[in-house]
Amino acid sequence: MKRSPLYNIGKILVPPIFKLLFRYHVNHKNSLPGEGGYIICCNHISLKDPVFLALGQKRQIFFMAKEELFHNKFVSAVIRSLGAFPVHRGSGDTQAINNAEVLLQNENVLGIFIEGTRSKTGELLRPKSGAAMLAFQTQKPVVPACISCKGGKMPKLFRKVTISYSDPISPEELGLKEGTALEFRNASRKIMDIIRTMREKDIQETN
Repeated sequence: MKRSPLYNIGKILVPPIFKLLFRYHVNHKNSLPGEGGYIICCNHISLKDPVFLALGQKRQIFFMAKEELFHNKFVSAVIRSLGAFPVHRGSGDTQAINNAEVLLQNENVLGIFIEGTRSKTGELLRPKSGAAMLAFQTQKPVVPACISCKGGKMPKLFRKVTISYSDPISPEELGLKEGTALEFRNASRKIMDIIRTMREKDIQETN
């Protein structure tokens, strides 16, 4: 799927603004596959996280976003154009899962915040199993990603933000063989361990 016109405009206008406001730096963006479907699986510390992830990615990323954001017609039109689609959180939204599977099978990039909600402190929360489940069902790889800020704190203006990517991990490498709930939990912990390692390294390097 080609990038939307609004997404293309954002890719031109947003990077220099964010570079000035957050002094962001992207690590290992060359590890991102140039083609094929995959899941970017990231921690979640601010509403700006989808933008931070897009800064290091040439391809358009599609995100699940809470259904409440789509109540306003103008906001809904804008965020849909930027790649968002609604999910009813906490209800096992089968339509959102189906949409995610279709995007991946059509060789798109899906972004998932593995904690399921934003961390109010910047510290990592317990991972959810949705990304592992989608990786198994679609047999697409996962790319762990981490957004961190100097001192491990929340992103603020003129405080350096680091966006790091790990190498893609196949469902087999995540131990996803039978598709059991235990496999999903273990795979989610493995993804989170990689995110945690990147976060600790990035925080240490920015202090």
